[in-house]
Amino acid sequence: MHQNPAPPKIVVICGPTGIGKTSTAIDLCEAVGGSIVGADSMQVYRAMDIGTAKPTPQERVRVRHDLIDVADPDENLDAARYEQMASQVISQLQAAGLTPCVVGGTGLYIKVLLHGIFPDAPRNPAVRKVLGFRLEQEGAPALHHELTRCDPRAAERIHPNDAPRIVRALEVFETTGRPLTDLQRCHGFRQQRYAALQIGLNIERQELFRRIDQRVDRMIEQGLLTEVRTLLERGYSPQLKSMQSIGYRHMTAYIAGHLNWKEAVRTLKRDTRRYAKRQLTWFMANPKVLWFRPDQSRSILDEVRSFLQTGV
Repeated sequence: MHQNPAPPKIVVICGPTGIGKTSTAIDLCEAVGGSIVGADSMQVYRAMDIGTAKPTPQERVRVRHDLIDVADPDENLDAARYEQMASQVISQLQAAGLTPCVVGGTGLYIKVLLHGIFPDAPRNPAVRKVLGFRLEQEGAPALHHELTRCDPRAAERIHPNDAPRIVRALEVFETTGRPLTDLQRCHGFRQQRYAALQIGLNIERQELFRRIDQRVDRMIEQGLLTEVRTLLERGYSPQLKSMQSIGYRHMTAYIAGHLNWKEAVRTLKRDTRRYAKRQLTWFMANPKVLWFRPDQSRSILDEVRSFLQTGV
């Protein structure tokens, strides 16, 4: 009787923005011979460095980083494409004898990597053509409002300007008569593609918010406004999914005169704090995540070494 081979081992470092995932992962990789695989839906974009808090050149010299700077801001890099790219990178790292360390705060990216992508629902070109026409005439927010009625759970997690995902969710509903979230729930993400040790980082809420506010101040000092101006001058539309992300949409609103500077900074900090809370809600719902403070580096290292030596 043949036994299935044990799934490959990987380490996951997750948690809210501003918590210190990169520095923790770099120290860990240096200690165990690891390499970082990014799991951040914004750090994949080229020329979007400051607002996404990418690892510095010095940090990238210390430890190899993959899946950073792999798409232009006007490309649609979704979870399915991420899963394909990340799986390939992980195979290459393991073949080279390196421990893959998946690092990031995009929970969906990590979920599809560990459990496989949801099988694609039926596509309907005729429905998609009508939705595309409506998108041009009415705009993404109007279609998003419609999505709140037929699939409120999907609407809750899709940004009102994320046109591709809005159209896809509506296409699925109109084609199958069922919300996309119902189909995904039936899938269940039960596949175990890797033996994963999942480490979550967290600190007391007010301290996290203080760090986030300081991080925003640093981004502004480093030239976030100039970075956004440059992207706009290069022809990237403010309506792009990437340009509607936290930081970029706030600077764009200031440049367009929709917000004064004080209000742009205030709402940027507020929205970043809200995003961190949503990230924590996502990761804390996963009982397999082991939680540590960022300053518990010795305990994290011991946990990882035990995992790599003895198995799951």
